[in-house]
Amino acid sequence: MTAVTYDTSKVYFIGAGPGDCELITLKGYRILSTADIVIYAGSLINHELLNYCKKDANCYDSAKLTLEEIIQLMQQGVSQGKLVVRLQTGDLSLYGSIREQSEELAKLNIGFVSVPGVSSFLGAAAQLGVEYTVPEVSQSLIITRMEGRTPMPANESLEDFAAHKTSMAIFLSVQNIASVVANLHNNGKGYPMDTPVAVIYKATWPDEQKVEGTLADIASKVQKAEITKTALILVGRFLGEEYHYSKLYDAEFSHEYRKA
Repeated sequence: MTAVTYDTSKVYFIGAGPGDCELITLKGYRILSTADIVIYAGSLINHELLNYCKKDANCYDSAKLTLEEIIQLMQQGVSQGKLVVRLQTGDLSLYGSIREQSEELAKLNIGFVSVPGVSSFLGAAAQLGVEYTVPEVSQSLIITRMEGRTPMPANESLEDFAAHKTSMAIFLSVQNIASVVANLHNNGKGYPMDTPVAVIYKATWPDEQKVEGTLADIASKVQKAEITKTALILVGRFLGEEYHYSKLYDAEFSHEYRKA
């Protein structure tokens, strides 16, 4: 395979995947294994990913750093002609705080390259063996979170989204599971209490846990399992027994590549 050289005048943001070390992309792995400086989200990523780094790579845990300190490390590395990687969990486009880092880099005239990763909501679906978009059951997926220390924009509350009754993946909210349930039901205006729910703790990690139930009992089950962080809440009829086959492979359905 032809060796690839990377632009050391830029910072490489890499989505590390949901936890399983083999779920980093091939491109992400190649860049990570070449990096001179790695700034990783230590409270979130699987630390075994650092085994892919060069022995002489300098690795820094960003859990202990401020934004200013992270940017300073990046600037120093780029100024020294070193390959700098920012390694973050899942995919960069979801709850990754990439915007603030890229804006600070822009002030220093430092460019960046984003390498996407596998989000935990995809890893969770794979571990459950489910599809968010089941024909005639749900064809949409809402990805959101409950309001906490970070406020939600207007019209983006769980109650607002629950009115749609479509598939939903809720991040960063399991510590408030009872409130999540109440908001999703919304006094009967949202999901019915018999709606299937699954809570996945550390999807694809070796210590993954799955708790399944309905809105009626999921809170007590999660509390009994003592899950308080690093978990996704999946809600919707896509988790239930109802399903319909797609038209794509239906022998009676014609399309561009096949006649009925």
